[in-house]
Amino acid sequence: MDAPTPKVPAAHGRPAVAPSWVWRSLAAAGVVVSALVHLVLWTRGYDDIPLVGPLFLVNAISGVVLAVLLLTWRHWLPLVGGIIFGAATLLAFVASATSDLLGITTQVVGTTELVAAAAELVAVVASTIALVREQAR
Repeated sequence: MDAPTPKVPAAHGRPAVAPSWVWRSLAAAGVVVSALVHLVLWTRGYDDIPLVGPLFLVNAISGVVLAVLLLTWRHWLPLVGGIIFGAATLLAFVASATSDLLGITTQVVGTTELVAAAAELVAVVASTIALVREQAR
C-alpha cells in the first residue's frame, strides 16, 4: 500500500498559497525590470525623440519609485499603482506595435520588447493577486 500524501497546511480551510509579500515582491520585480528596460532604451537613442524620450525617462524613474513603495509601504495604493503601471505601459507598447503611437512604431520581436512585456504582465498579475489577498483579510 502507498504511503499517504502529506497535506499542505491550510489556513481557515483554504489551501495554502504564497503570502502576499511574495506577490508584492514579484510585482516589484516586474515593475523594476520594465523600468530598467525603458531606461536602457532611453540611453540608446530614445532620449532624442520628442515627447517619447521624456516619457521613457519618467517611466524608468517612476518604476523604480513604485517598486520601492511596493516593498516598503503595506498599503493598497502601491498595488493599484503596479496594476496601472504594468497595464498602461503594456497597452502603450501594444499600441506602438500595431499603429503609429506618438510617432513611434515598434516591433514585438526584440529581446527588450519581450522582456518588458513579460515584466509588465507579471506586474499586473502579481499586483492584482496581492491586492485581492490583502483585501480579503
